[in-house]
Amino acid sequence: MKKRSTLSWILEFAGRKKIYYVGSVLFAMLGVAASFLPYLLISYMVSLLLAGERDWSCYIGPVIWMAVCWALRIFLHSVSTTLSHVATYNVLGGIRIQLCEKLGKIPLGSVLDDHSGSYKNIIVERVDAMEVTLAHIVPEFTSNILLPCVMFIYLIKLNPIMGLSNLICLPIGLVFVAVMMLKSKGNFEITVEKTKKLNDTAVEYINGIEVIKAFGKTGSSYEKFVIAAKEGADCFIDWMRKCIWWQAGSLAFLPATLLGALPVGLVLVKNGSMLPEDFITGIILSVGLISPLVVAFSYMDDIMKVSTIFGEVTEILTREDMVRPEKLIKEPKGSKIDVKDVRFKYKDKEVLHGINMDILEGKVNAIVGPSGSGKSTIARLIDSLWDVDGGEITYGGVNIKDLPLDYYTGQIAYVAQDNYLFDMSIMENIRLGRAGATDEDVINAAKGSGCHEFILNLENGYDTMVGGAGGHLSGGERQRICIARAMLKDAPVVILDEATAYTDPENEALVQASVAKLVKGRTLIVIAHRLSTVKDADKIFVINNGNVAGEGTHEELVKNCELYKNMWEAHSMAKDNDEDAPIGIGREALSV
Repeated sequence: MKKRSTLSWILEFAGRKKIYYVGSVLFAMLGVAASFLPYLLISYMVSLLLAGERDWSCYIGPVIWMAVCWALRIFLHSVSTTLSHVATYNVLGGIRIQLCEKLGKIPLGSVLDDHSGSYKNIIVERVDAMEVTLAHIVPEFTSNILLPCVMFIYLIKLNPIMGLSNLICLPIGLVFVAVMMLKSKGNFEITVEKTKKLNDTAVEYINGIEVIKAFGKTGSSYEKFVIAAKEGADCFIDWMRKCIWWQAGSLAFLPATLLGALPVGLVLVKNGSMLPEDFITGIILSVGLISPLVVAFSYMDDIMKVSTIFGEVTEILTREDMVRPEKLIKEPKGSKIDVKDVRFKYKDKEVLHGINMDILEGKVNAIVGPSGSGKSTIARLIDSLWDVDGGEITYGGVNIKDLPLDYYTGQIAYVAQDNYLFDMSIMENIRLGRAGATDEDVINAAKGSGCHEFILNLENGYDTMVGGAGGHLSGGERQRICIARAMLKDAPVVILDEATAYTDPENEALVQASVAKLVKGRTLIVIAHRLSTVKDADKIFVINNGNVAGEGTHEELVKNCELYKNMWEAHSMAKDNDEDAPIGIGREALSV
């Protein structure tokens, strides 16, 4: 696919508030006209003075009109910038929403490839940086270039030689600009990279502060952050050192119109090729060129950054979506899930090699295996968080790629061991499972997942704020709230990806028994590291190195699968020393 230009993206974003931007540019152009008229009025008054006019009443009218033009220019500029800023902040808000929606449409692997600090940097800082382009460069840069152009055309009409003399310093200034851009090449990209690294290091340091303190690594860990902060500052300083004198030279020579206009104009007057009043008018207009040119060229630094700033944002927006239909074409029959010859690669390394799984409808299906064997990857593929690279997964006889994403995600309640809680009340965190659920529905789900009692013991009960990522609660408490949220969703399929990993044996027994009741009649997929919790499952899949090493009931696997037999013996030895071994989820539990 052909890569789009930065300009096309700018036009697309600006096009979302086209009327506002057109109005902003229009008012900016009217402001240009209001700015140009005072120079003509000054020229007119100079002509009167040179003609010997001594009646002050002749000058009152032009002076009043100059004041009116000045006030009008301020008003028009205010209207122009107001329109551009209202449009821009609406556009930036839309871009942020678009980015967040995009992250929900692309495969999870694509999201996880980058650090969360990088996404924060792009969605917050980079989108903010687009404000200069959309709110200032579009109207202000346009008007500040347009005004000198109008003045220059008038100067050419007044006297072509003197008009062209204003450009004498232009080649020198452009040389400075060219060298500055050459030396600046790649530097902004470096600053972006270093800033990302600093963000990532800061997030890592803050998230790991408990471990850092516990193991006395404060000094070494903080040193990593300090190094990243120093590198982040040094790259900006190095960039400035390379370009500062060339930038100063460009700003000194580009607006220096008088260096050419003044001596050339004097020669023209002396030779009789130009009238004195035209010379004065020309000098006034030449001086008038300086201010808008300085403003216009002050945006050169921002213009050079545009490609990188927009590039980071558009890189996310152009990532390949998970292709799904907009509408439901074929209705699935039941909730049976089949995994057929599924292959999956993560960063060019295949981690699943032709997986085949016949997941029983309305039954308990367990997935077990050594750590890193691919259990959670299978669960995420079933939940459509990733797309398979080969084979297919069907739901109710329909390939999940042929089902609308919103529809399919509504069919599955997924609970991972590291589920996220938002910084709001417990009631609202659980209610995320089903929009519009009543307080009674939420409380019933909490009772069913074994977290009602501990919630009531909190200071504000269900109105207790959980803190960032649920930091005010323990790991087990967070997990039970996530299970309650999944249960409230009331989906036909429930996936528990080691969902009781953070709970103690007593609470795990409660959660397992409650889950068994809540999933009655549903298709349950359980990924577990404690084999006793899934011993009574209707079907157990043993995964090893991305392959199915065995499947069947517990009794069948103990007889026929060497890996499962070894895992069970190791687990049984550990369980013999554990008086609080949890109960399991299986056929007996479902019959409650």
